[in-house]
Amino acid sequence: MMLRSLSADFLKIRGKGIWLLIILAPLGVVAIEALNFGLRFDYLGKIYADDLWGGLVGETTMFVPISLYLGCTLVSSLIANVEHQLNSWKQLLALPISRTAVFSGKFTLSVLLLFVSCIVLSIGTIILGMSLGFGTHIPWKDLLTMGFFPFLATMPILSLQLWLSLTFQNQTLPVSLGVLISLLSPFLMQLSEWFPLNWPIMALRSEHQFWFIGFGIGVGIIIMLIGLVHFNRKDVD
Repeated sequence: MMLRSLSADFLKIRGKGIWLLIILAPLGVVAIEALNFGLRFDYLGKIYADDLWGGLVGETTMFVPISLYLGCTLVSSLIANVEHQLNSWKQLLALPISRTAVFSGKFTLSVLLLFVSCIVLSIGTIILGMSLGFGTHIPWKDLLTMGFFPFLATMPILSLQLWLSLTFQNQTLPVSLGVLISLLSPFLMQLSEWFPLNWPIMALRSEHQFWFIGFGIGVGIIIMLIGLVHFNRKDVD
């Protein structure tokens, strides 16, 4: 039943601008780095002379956690708004499909959309590096790590944002919370590396990066299950 719900959700998001967001958001990060290297190529070229690709990946990495937090917020809100704007929750939940399948389908859709966005970021970075003349010795491992490790460590925020977005018809709270988290995240590095909002960057830089990925996935699943239980019990308007 979850696959039926997921298939229906894919149809519902057509024409809602979500796919445009999924493509443009990572390309925006690539555009920032294109501007960064374009304006400071001589300076950055000297700093990263021994490893230009590594320098590009490192510079891009700085924007990945913020982008992921905003992505989790906007994707969750837009998916939930498909039902909220049409006031279709009663009709949807009256169908012969369980609430668990409905919630799981929307969570899976969110994960898949952000997964595509991570792929676009990696591909865009490759195209940028080759356009800048960095050569064909592409650091595939580093690019894939940059694209996907922080995403896996961001699962708790995605689960929380989807739960809040499906719970509140007015999206002010979840969107405001997501924007606040995004804005504060760069300033929280002074806190412990185990502070949850530091997990995405630690998934890239820490010697124990797989611990942070594992905690991200584990806590994300726990929050998702809590949200699922609440969704199964709540009344709908």
